[in-house]
Amino acid sequence: MTGQGGVVLRADGLRLQRGDRVVLGGVSLDVSRGEVVALMGPSGSGKTTILRAVAGLERFQAGQIEVDGVTLSGGVDTSKSTLRDLRRKVGMVFQFHCLFEHLSAIENVCLAPVHAHGVTPAAARTRGLELLKAFGVDHRAAALPRQLSGGEAQRVAIARALAVDPPLLLMDEPTASLDPERRTELGVLLQGLQRQHRTLIISTHDEDFARDFATRILRLRDGLVA
Repeated sequence: MTGQGGVVLRADGLRLQRGDRVVLGGVSLDVSRGEVVALMGPSGSGKTTILRAVAGLERFQAGQIEVDGVTLSGGVDTSKSTLRDLRRKVGMVFQFHCLFEHLSAIENVCLAPVHAHGVTPAAARTRGLELLKAFGVDHRAAALPRQLSGGEAQRVAIARALAVDPPLLLMDEPTASLDPERRTELGVLLQGLQRQHRTLIISTHDEDFARDFATRILRLRDGLVA
């Protein structure tokens, strides 16, 4: 893992085009360990696309992404082994959580460690329960996603993203469906993760949340860092 204070994410010249539309026009950025970086900009500016590219979910045509020693290059297919290594480096929390509806909270958290990374079910469950407890939802471990409130589902999704202890956590519009009280609770939770020297990148339209809880704000416009 990158040492404290070192660069965890480096993106250089990212270009991504869908048809005739340029989504990312040459984005470059460095994010260091322990930072909470807010990506801000109007809809369509490329915020979510950057997160998806960093997580290996979106292919890009040119440029390079390096996450804690794992490199993705534009215009070429990424090998399965590289994607497997990337999954240990990056956790992502989607805007609508994307929990598996047929699995309980603890089963959602344990899924990737057991089936993608070879962790024993017992060890994965122990780690999963520790994470759910840390986020105040261990009493909901047996609940299905439809039985969770929005805030509870989000905390379970964060626990799932951290289940393999990645150095980088990505969050897409985390305050979109939260009331002011839950929004503040989320900010405090993220500050706790930062104190553990985790690195967070958050796409958001929430100016107040970014000002209150981010250590740095990057503004995107027309596929570029403005």
